[in-house]
Amino acid sequence: MSPIRSYDTTTETAAKTTTGSLATVADGKKRKPGSSGSQKYWKSLRSSLRRDQSLYLLALPGLLFFILFKYVPMWGVLIAFQNYFPFKGMLGSEWVGFAHFARFFAHSDFILLFRNTLAISLLNLLLFFSVPIIVALCLNELRSMLYKRIVQTVIYMPHFLSWVIIAGLTFLLLGKGEGLINAMLEAAGRPRIDFLTNPDSFWMLVTLQAVWKEGGWGTIVFLAAIAGIDPQIYEAARVDGAGRLRQIWHITLPGIRGVIVILLILRLGDIMDVGFEQIFLMYNGAVSEVAEVFDTYVYRVGIQQGQFSYSTAVGLFKSVIGLILVLLANKLAKRMGEDGVY
Repeated sequence: MSPIRSYDTTTETAAKTTTGSLATVADGKKRKPGSSGSQKYWKSLRSSLRRDQSLYLLALPGLLFFILFKYVPMWGVLIAFQNYFPFKGMLGSEWVGFAHFARFFAHSDFILLFRNTLAISLLNLLLFFSVPIIVALCLNELRSMLYKRIVQTVIYMPHFLSWVIIAGLTFLLLGKGEGLINAMLEAAGRPRIDFLTNPDSFWMLVTLQAVWKEGGWGTIVFLAAIAGIDPQIYEAARVDGAGRLRQIWHITLPGIRGVIVILLILRLGDIMDVGFEQIFLMYNGAVSEVAEVFDTYVYRVGIQQGQFSYSTAVGLFKSVIGLILVLLANKLAKRMGEDGVY
């Protein structure tokens, strides 16, 4: 029986091969090797869209926002390489290459802008990034849930205030003429202090403003990361005699290290973006040497003076620096064993 079966199988295979060859000759063309894989891919994609259509609809507004306001305007960076005139448009303006970049790098303001922006960004990175971590660790140690919620509500509230209100409160508190703190100093027999027009204290002033406004709101991510740590690890540590500080150092901080690394990488991408609105509101002639940053410079030369191509080149340079820092920081995080952003 086995020889007969072997013979039948061979014959059937040969027949199929012959039939396939004849079909190929009849069609006049061969089937593409990757067509079946492509069909499987599109079929799985369609089934995924049908299965998770509610999730895709939920993500659609966010995708449209990024497409319309982040990706579509990227075509505008082309005017950084042109002598752009609004009446001629992007297609009719003269192409000048990297002339605006060379002009910016050779300008005397370049070193000033780079110094001020980098100094404020490093202060924000040192204080504004670390304060939410410390606050989250402190809130996590509170045992009274009522007190914890009250503290969270109080420190979250400044996030919902605009920078105009924050600047107004700063003037009311630190103004030399009508400021509350200077009034208290004068009542105590001490001389008034010029906080708002002192170049030596401007960088620290805007950094403390950012910490007060956004420091509490930044704790949300870290509190969520802490909540994801297994409570049994803390119980085992307490059984072994570890105190609270030991638990924070050996359990909590390692448990949120991945979140800290990711947020740090993203923060490095904005190191050249110190916030136009805050600096613009706190800007005055007495502190212009330390308050002029890339964002205010772009506004001054681009909007007020109408140098659209030159200001676009400045903004593009700032964005490229941020992209390079993100790529380098992500690569470094990968080498250190962290997940990174991508």
